[in-house]
Amino acid sequence: MFEKALDLFEQIHLSLTNVIYAIVFNACAKLCNDRAMKIGKKLLDEIPENYRNDVVVLNSAMHMLMKFGDIQSAERIFRSNKKKDIITYNAIIKGNTY
Repeated sequence: MFEKALDLFEQIHLSLTNVIYAIVFNACAKLCNDRAMKIGKKLLDEIPENYRNDVVVLNSAMHMLMKFGDIQSAERIFRSNKKKDIITYNAIIKGNTY
């Protein structure tokens, strides 16, 4: 199911929204394989400025990075997030249990 989500993501050429970023980051986190890591990190590197402060996008990205074992990058996002909510704290706490 998550592989199919990434297949569809790679086929469509639409303007990305915060919801699409969150869905793709979640699919990458669930798969946690080489392909998912490549797609997720590329998407994160190319994220537009207007989504760099979106709490939904940041929480999803943190979760994905924690699943990848990239704790330093996830913590960097956590520290830079100016709009932390309960989900933000849950993501960083849970991520340290993987």
